[in-house]
Amino acid sequence: MTAHWDITQAPRLVGKVAVVTGATGGLGYATARGLMSRGAQVILAGRNPAKGAAALERLRADCPDGVADFMTLDLASLQSIADFVQNLSGRTGSVDILVNNAGVMGTPRRQETIDRFEMQFGTNYLGPFALTARLRPLLCAGRDGARVVTVASLAALSGRIMFDDLQARHHYTPFTAYRQSKLADLILALELDRQARQHGWPIHSIAAHPGWALTDIAVSRSPIPQGLRERLLRRATLVAFTLFGQSAEHGALPILFAATAPQARDGGYYGPDGWGERRGNVTEAHMPPAACDLQLAQRLWQVSERLTGTVLS
Repeated sequence: MTAHWDITQAPRLVGKVAVVTGATGGLGYATARGLMSRGAQVILAGRNPAKGAAALERLRADCPDGVADFMTLDLASLQSIADFVQNLSGRTGSVDILVNNAGVMGTPRRQETIDRFEMQFGTNYLGPFALTARLRPLLCAGRDGARVVTVASLAALSGRIMFDDLQARHHYTPFTAYRQSKLADLILALELDRQARQHGWPIHSIAAHPGWALTDIAVSRSPIPQGLRERLLRRATLVAFTLFGQSAEHGALPILFAATAPQARDGGYYGPDGWGERRGNVTEAHMPPAACDLQLAQRLWQVSERLTGTVLS
């Protein structure tokens, strides 16, 4: 791996189509800008058209020679995912890079998606699973093999897949649900790599995490915390991320490495190299043992196909 890697070391991406979810701000925007700076045609996928328009304006100012567009996508809705893929198929015959980045973190009260999934599990994991499944024909249509980058988190290290209560209907705590969703994301990346090799799909599945990147994910789609404990937890998280974390631009580097670098290996996992992987330069990230459990992965895969009504095997 190249020391102190940055996006200027990535190959040129002219002629390639990249889809980045959650791209109107934070890590997603920084990732989209990095890909666009190397010549990729970038599709910003997000829920809010007004934010999409503002992000496009910023992108075009940052990369005046680049090509970008916004398309509406709500990962908390299986119908929105199906509509997005249908609309995208009318615009392009292939997708070369898919970055599954969008997510929510630590919703104080249990919420559900339109399909009645717990909000974090539905948005962070089941949505990307369904999106990747529906995009597989476009991903397999590229000449050089598409890259699918799934953004995990340090939270995956202490995550557990609770098959007896996946939707947290019996017991909900904000960060237990978040940790489950991010471990599931990591399992998605690893199992997709295995499935691609087994079936001969020209797909390169790689995972990355941003360390402690100071973005607005902690308040995304979440009501203002009402209890004193919740407010203190949010305040402590903000202070910790400010003191020991890094910017969205630096947090996006492992994601961009996974999406573009020739050195990034299939089934790999990348993050920062600093203390606790919270900040620093791009390196191999620590893999939680649970993410490598083949029986767990296969069980989660089958459950995910059933819940989303999509097939990714």
